[in-house]
Amino acid sequence: MADTEQPEVATEPQARHVTYCGVCTLPPEYCEYGGTVKKCQEWLEQKHPDMYARIWSPEALEAATASLSVEAQKRAAKDAQKKTAKAEAAEQKHADKIAKSVVTIKRIERNKKKFVTAITGLEAFGLELKKVSKDLGKKFATGSSVTKLPNGGEEIVLQGDLSDEVEEFLLEKYSDIPEDNIELVDDKKKKKAAGA
Repeated sequence: MADTEQPEVATEPQARHVTYCGVCTLPPEYCEYGGTVKKCQEWLEQKHPDMYARIWSPEALEAATASLSVEAQKRAAKDAQKKTAKAEAAEQKHADKIAKSVVTIKRIERNKKKFVTAITGLEAFGLELKKVSKDLGKKFATGSSVTKLPNGGEEIVLQGDLSDEVEEFLLEKYSDIPEDNIELVDDKKKKKAAGA
């Protein structure tokens, strides 16, 4: 009975290469369930044209909907239109939010010749404040921290009067921030009235 059994050959499992979308980070087969279908399709067509043809070509879409009933095809078309409209509205809302957002670089006087520079409004552009704070601290060789504001937001505080240099650095390193959206403010302490 042991003579008839063949010894099993140990084979290593083969790794499978999975492509992920550069826009929504889902596999391209699932991009339609994300909110950025158009951008995902454009990315896939540029980076992986063969996969784009397999998933999004008119023949592939027709083959996928051929098995559906006429009513189901109409429903699918209507759902696709709704999803597209919703995604476009979300993109427009995000673009409007970025256009209205302002990065404020404030120079605050602490003592007679001591200043700190406070930067607010960076989170609207999708930047991680701790990472930006670390980059600024390294660039200008100064103390840098992220502090909470009373209104619930956060700001980056740098030691020293660096408002002009910070503006140049932000424009150079983070191209997502338009130059028109950066505002410089000089905040001085009110001096006591003489003879009071």
